[in-house]
Amino acid sequence: MNLLLDTHVLIWWLAKSPRLGKQTVKLLLTGTARPVVSAVSIWEIAIKSSIGRLDMPDPMESWTPRLTKEWGVTALPISFEHAVAVKNLPPHHADPFDRMLIAQSLCENLALVTVDPAFASYGVRMVDAGI
Repeated sequence: MNLLLDTHVLIWWLAKSPRLGKQTVKLLLTGTARPVVSAVSIWEIAIKSSIGRLDMPDPMESWTPRLTKEWGVTALPISFEHAVAVKNLPPHHADPFDRMLIAQSLCENLALVTVDPAFASYGVRMVDAGI
């Protein structure tokens, strides 16, 4: 199974937060699931960190290279197809970062790992990150 991590899930995973459920952590670490991180999540973290809305324990430059090399995360760039798919999404969710994750999930047939219930209205496959 391929799992697209919502931005908050990536942050929780990096911080070893107890808000990330034990089953979800096990799923991400067992090797049976392929964790995928979108460039949009890295972009969102960069923006929110730079304007003081997010305090990350380590500088991005220290952990982003390790995502793929050490943790086995697959990086997902934003393609033209993903950008166009956002246009056709109903306006259930206003956050542009989340809308891109939804479009990528649909285009790439990825299950979204999140606790955001608004994603369900788009018909994407979801994994509850709190479990």
